[in-house]
Amino acid sequence: MKTLSPGRKRLIDNSITYGIVIAAYIILQIMNAGGHMSPSLQGLLVPICAYITMAISLNLVVGISGELSLGHAGFMSVGAFSGVVASMSLQQAIPSGSIRLAVSMVVGALCAGVAGLIVGVPVLRLRGDYLAIVTLAFGEIIKNIINVLYVGVDQNGIHFSTANEMALNLEEGGMAILKGPMGVTSNVKLSSFTAGFILVMIALVVALNLINSRSGRAIMALRDNRIAAESVGIGATKYKLMAFVTSAVMAGAAGALYAMNFSSFAAKKFDFNTSILILVFVVLGGLGNIRGSVIAAALLYVLPELLRDFYDYRMLIYAVVLILVMLATNNPTIKGFFARFFRKEKEETAKGGAAQ
Repeated sequence: MKTLSPGRKRLIDNSITYGIVIAAYIILQIMNAGGHMSPSLQGLLVPICAYITMAISLNLVVGISGELSLGHAGFMSVGAFSGVVASMSLQQAIPSGSIRLAVSMVVGALCAGVAGLIVGVPVLRLRGDYLAIVTLAFGEIIKNIINVLYVGVDQNGIHFSTANEMALNLEEGGMAILKGPMGVTSNVKLSSFTAGFILVMIALVVALNLINSRSGRAIMALRDNRIAAESVGIGATKYKLMAFVTSAVMAGAAGALYAMNFSSFAAKKFDFNTSILILVFVVLGGLGNIRGSVIAAALLYVLPELLRDFYDYRMLIYAVVLILVMLATNNPTIKGFFARFFRKEKEETAKGGAAQ
């Protein structure tokens, strides 16, 4: 039997991941068009896409880079609020909702990337618990900054204040966008499931190509043995910062998509619990396993909604499911079974391609 080359194996593995996401999108679109999906589940489609992107991005830091980050929701909030400010400021300049959504996601990604660069340069020189504590502090600092920030727009441009809404001094016809602890209260909803699907596919392409690139191998070498990697000339700060900033950019775009799905939201939505929720998706999906992060984020985010009929017990069932998944993903027998199953599936796919 002919052995598959590593490049061929990666191609098949990545194709399976893309295929799962595309198949899920098509099935959900058919169900939605046929009226077989409840309104509550329809409302979860965009948040699911946002959280899948968040899980993929955090896995780059925690799973691929090997660093523990507890403030990932901070980058999501930077993208969310900067994206909304950009969208509402450009309502007259860009009438098209889809184009404005794309622009707001790009702005959110860029702002989050800048924040990731500013935080990452000093933070990634730390290790272990110190890195986790600093990233946790970053998330809380961002949340508190947004809670005291007021942003408005009029014909003279964007106005900022940390005092109150009146201090913006908006001219007639001006609009207050961000209102301190009240957050955004009059957002125009632009997000769609299709936009979320496109974002997930872009995140997958970026993450999988980074992992399989020379830079990705350098990042994983630093994760496995930092001293050995540095001894052969691999710069720790450079490559870890690459993964960290890429992760922040994805989180910012996901935050903008998420924010544009609601008419109102506040900074408290992006607190420490949100960071932990995303970390749970990554851990249960498997550290370094991008496909696992996609599946875990989708299933675990929608699970409480599916258990709504068991309202009194749904969080208990949810907790039990989390424990069972954790046991399953850390059980050598079960992991070996799935490894053999996917290996057999890849070999059959390769045989079919060779026969053609």
